Amino acid sequence: MTPPPAQRTRETPVTVRVFSQQFSSTPRGARLARCLALHELHAWGVPPGSDTSDAAALVLAELTANAVTHGRVPGRNFGLVLTLTADVLRIEVSDTRGECRPPAPALGSGPGTGPARPDPLADTGRGLLLVQAVATRWEVRDRPPVGKTIAAELALRT
Repeated sequence: MTPPPAQRTRETPVTVRVFSQQFSSTPRGARLARCLALHELHAWGVPPGSDTSDAAALVLAELTANAVTHGRVPGRNFGLVLTLTADVLRIEVSDTRGECRPPAPALGSGPGTGPARPDPLADTGRGLLLVQAVATRWEVRDRPPVGKTIAAELALRT
């Protein structure tokens, strides 16, 4: 007696797109990172002006500006990695100033306090609050051998 043929499961193709680049820790480098990242997203099929594109632009602007303002070490670059799957766009910005970390994201009523609310008349201090508002989740982690990475995830609407 011959055994039944093995049941074949239907495989769903998984497409993961990745963009990774180093940029100079200058305002020009931050601007170039934002422009190239949005260009890459649009080439991957994320339409300009869509909710995802607009949210990504906001997150990219904040994280790259923070990298060149608060994470800058002269002569060192910052890194940008975009990862796009069917469900999530992940934006990671790394710099070499590990000692200069933002507060951990707020997790309900737990120990993570998230970014402090600035004085209403302050000119700065709202960027990570915006990231927290538009991202599905975000985190701060160590970047070996030195530095930190701030990553934000945006859920894709289907």
